[in-house]
Amino acid sequence: MSILITGANRGIGLALWSAYQKAGQDVTGTMRTAPVEGYVQLDVADPDSQAALGRHWGDRSLDLLICNAGIYPDKGQSLETGYPADMWAEAMATNVTGVFLTVQTMLPALRRAKGARIAIISSQMASDARAPGGSYIYRASKAAALNLGRNLAKDLQADGISVGIYHPGWVRTEMGGRMADVSVEDAAAGLIARFAALSPVTTGAFEAFDGQAMAY
Repeated sequence: MSILITGANRGIGLALWSAYQKAGQDVTGTMRTAPVEGYVQLDVADPDSQAALGRHWGDRSLDLLICNAGIYPDKGQSLETGYPADMWAEAMATNVTGVFLTVQTMLPALRRAKGARIAIISSQMASDARAPGGSYIYRASKAAALNLGRNLAKDLQADGISVGIYHPGWVRTEMGGRMADVSVEDAAAGLIARFAALSPVTTGAFEAFDGQAMAY
């Protein structure tokens, strides 16, 4: 099985990459800086970088695309004075446009595979049913990624490509912080199980790493 994971040099992405590699899968990660073995360089929000990824991939097929790259720039921002426009632009470019551009770039490779899957890492913070306030940029960007995934699931059904959107849990990573309640290893193991279960029957689903259905 061929797998591509964006933002795979740290946090959940790295845990996923490591788990698949240990399982002997053909896995490639992306990172924005100069790549190391097993990785390619990609800025998900940069069309030129995306074009380079497409050329690198060539005519190979792709069984599983994991859109994991994302940022959370607005922790602790003040409603009165924070959330500057450039912060909104950067987060939307990475967390939303970056997902779409990556899917667009890899679509020919996904179509060459039989029963390909796309996994979009969103968050429970994307849910309209969960609105405790704050983190407006991150919440809005992850909600947009959720909406994007749901619509891609519809449009790609005819190609036999399934799309799932996932909440990885509150994970102890640089983004999640030390107080988070899920280890990165447990999050990765749960997500891998969810990706494996993704099918045309479940396409468009919004699920947590442990299989719990998430409210839209």
